[in-house]
This record gives sequence, structure tokens and C-alpha cells, in this order.
Amino acid sequence: MPDRRLVAVPLLLALAACSPAPSTTFELPSASAPPDPGIDPPPVQLLAAGARTPDRPQAQLTDWSERMSDELNIPRAALQAYGYAQVALGAESAECGMSWTVLAGIGAVESSHGRHGGSRLDETGRPTPRIIGLPLDGGEGVKQIHDTDGGVLDGDPVWDRAVGPLQFIPSTWREYESDADGDGVADPQDIDDAALTAGRYLCAVGHDMRDGERFWSALLDYNQSRSYGQEVLDYADHYGRTSRSLPAEG
Repeated sequence: MPDRRLVAVPLLLALAACSPAPSTTFELPSASAPPDPGIDPPPVQLLAAGARTPDRPQAQLTDWSERMSDELNIPRAALQAYGYAQVALGAESAECGMSWTVLAGIGAVESSHGRHGGSRLDETGRPTPRIIGLPLDGGEGVKQIHDTDGGVLDGDPVWDRAVGPLQFIPSTWREYESDADGDGVADPQDIDDAALTAGRYLCAVGHDMRDGERFWSALLDYNQSRSYGQEVLDYADHYGRTSRSLPAEG
């Protein structure tokens, strides 16, 4: 197993500046860990491990995502991915207490939920064009990580690059990869797969994301920048609180 602390800094993006946070018309208040978990997604039928399906199971959360997407400024496909990951992680490691708001906070900071650089998520949860970070060549502000995947995931046979809406480096992706939508491929460009994989990583490190100290331990293992972690926390808390303020359906 690779040393997590060596891969954690570029696990998402080597620099926060490589994928700026989404622009807002407000200033996020500084939050304390753990963030507000928000309105829980409704129960869904989870895929069995290794199961294949032609239908994206995250789409079961269409109505839930419709209620909040515009107000939160999160694409529906991304919200569905985060919500499904919460339910799936609750079933496999309930003690972790992973919330969709934490995954949404990471998605906001890393790629504006798959919209970085003009990308857009399609109906399968994949961004077009694909999201690929800067080469991790040891330049200013970035780690030096020589190619570990032959360029299969990032298209670079010389240096590793962070890939997808949640910006995994190839070596970390290979360790935790998940096929969350049952299409037979674990793809870091697929926000369904990336959300569940990110949640599994955080749960493996933090064990209980509802505990403030453990929350920070996991997030700083994910990315060693305290300012990055605070930005993720602030977005997560904002999403949770805002979701609770929305009118109930019907």
C-alpha cells in the first residue's frame, strides 16, 4: 500500500488553484466540523457488489435532486451521485456517518461539480470534455509523481495527473476505485463512481465523519491544506443548512 500522506496532497488536485471553487454571489460563513448533513436522501435500491445494470441507480434520486439542485447550484447528476453514495456508505459502514454534503463540498472545491473549464455532466454523470489536472512534475506548488498508469487514466505517460470531477490521482484511484452505477467500469471521470470512491477513502481514514476531530483527520489526509479543508467544510455546511431551509415537497 502506498504511503497515504504522499498521495494525499494531489489526491484531488495538486493545487486548489488548478480547479477554482465555483463563483458565488455570497461569502460562505466559516463553519465548524462536522458540517450540517442536510436533508437525507430517501431510501434507494442499492446495487449488489459486482452487479451490472443498464439503468443508472443514482437516477432513483431524481425527485430529491430536483427539489434542491437550482437553489444549491449543484447539477442534478452530481447531487444524485452524492446522495446515492451516502446511502451506499450507510449500508456498508454505518459507523462512518458519511453525508452527501461532505462529498458535495469536495465536488464544489475540486471542479464545481464537474463544470470546471466549461465541462458539463452528461446523463451518465461524466463531464464533457473530460477533466484532467496539471502534470505532477514537481513544478511550483505541486508534488512530483512519475507516471503510475501508463497514461491510461490521465493521458500522460510521463507524469501523473489528477483526473475527473473529484480529481483522483491514478495510484489512489486504483486502490479505492468503485463502480457505483453498475456499468461494469470504475471510471474516475464518472461522478457516480468518484463520489462513492471518495466516500470510501474518507471513511477508511476517519472512521466517523460525525466527530469533528476525526472529520479533520480524514480531510487533512485527503489533502494536507488546512485552507482547502476549511473551504470544503464551508461549502458542505452551506449545502446542508440550505437544504433544510427549502420548502417541503407538495
